[in-house]
Amino acid sequence: MEIADQRVVSMHYTLTNDKGEVIDSSQGNEPLAYLHGAGNIIPGLEKALAGKQAGDKLTVKIAPADGYGERNDALIQQVPRRAFQGVDDIKPGMRFNAQGPQGPVQVTVTRVAGDMVTIDGNHPLAGEALNFDVEVTEVRAASAEEMQHGHVHGPGGHHH
Repeated sequence: MEIADQRVVSMHYTLTNDKGEVIDSSQGNEPLAYLHGAGNIIPGLEKALAGKQAGDKLTVKIAPADGYGERNDALIQQVPRRAFQGVDDIKPGMRFNAQGPQGPVQVTVTRVAGDMVTIDGNHPLAGEALNFDVEVTEVRAASAEEMQHGHVHGPGGHHH
């Protein structure tokens, strides 16, 4: 069965940056399962997987625009330390959920200087080329419930 919309795909993957550093991997764990065509994975990888079958292996480089997007300097801002109520020791690298114009957004602290904290609302992988080594382990039809919910249920997927 080929990978197409409304099919459940299970795969092992290793994600590296252009320096060859491993960013994420499913190796040693259950394969990642996702519902193809539902926006569960980045667009560039989903596009590269279309038409593949169980047993297929591929190496694909995803440009930032087809991954987590380009970096957007408008998402970097300085906020007063008092905005972090209840957090005494704010350090670079800490992540927080904040309320943005379109709803919740995750931000990363990049600098603390006096009473001002610099936060970055870009995804940590924004602006990065993503290199995937993928092995498709299974392709099956999605259940009616999976299609209705927009994600995979069971091993490697969502559990209600």
